[in-house]
Amino acid sequence: MEWFADDGFWVDFAGALFAPHRQQEARSWVATSPLLEVTAGTSVLDLGCGPGTYAVPLAARGAKVTGVDLSAAMLDRADRASAQAGVPVRLVRADMREFVERDRYDVIISMYTSFGYFTDPAQNQLVLRNAWQSLVPGGRLLLDLFSKEIFARWAGTPKVVEVDGGYLVMRDTVLDDWTRFRSDWTLIRGDTARHAFFEQFVYSAAEIGTMLNAAGFTDITCFGGFAGEPYDNHAQRLIVQARRPVQANRPRQAEEAGT
Repeated sequence: MEWFADDGFWVDFAGALFAPHRQQEARSWVATSPLLEVTAGTSVLDLGCGPGTYAVPLAARGAKVTGVDLSAAMLDRADRASAQAGVPVRLVRADMREFVERDRYDVIISMYTSFGYFTDPAQNQLVLRNAWQSLVPGGRLLLDLFSKEIFARWAGTPKVVEVDGGYLVMRDTVLDDWTRFRSDWTLIRGDTARHAFFEQFVYSAAEIGTMLNAAGFTDITCFGGFAGEPYDNHAQRLIVQARRPVQANRPRQAEEAGT
């Protein structure tokens, strides 16, 4: 089983992955960020929506939101969150390598480094191509990434983070000449310990720009946060915005395949 297909991972580590401060942060950014601005009726796809951290506040702003995730447990949480907030969110259990709804969405978001899960780089590229196809012409994609430049400052010594009822020990290892990384997590509560790990690609701003261009995107812009700050040595995240052009601009992979 691929690590991301294990619902037990998402459930057991939900307290760290989707801590209350992240919910508050998401609501704040949806309310204030120029990159997350939506109007009533805007069609939004949250790719890797998890428990609805961004999907629900975007729906509360009047967007028509579809949340896609492979985890049934996280979709159940997103369903409960949307019901509690009194806003509709369409939830779909699907693999992002396969999910395409052509020419449907004004905005697609991928938050909390939900991009880069797949060991085969061609499959990560396929996710971008699927996003291009699912956007309407002129629509935009927003990727939130823990980039290679930022990860270089983070990786090294183990980190300890307090979570509800215990603490989490995180240890990161760089793989394949800075192509991917592995993160080992140990969650300790009382006398019990739960260990898990995940591996994924880590991209520089230049690398993700090249991939987006190959997928057919234009107007690719990098930011250092949701306030629209520059992507520089002070950045805490890499936020990349890209557009599907209004005029036909087929992804390079489709041209090479003759489709």
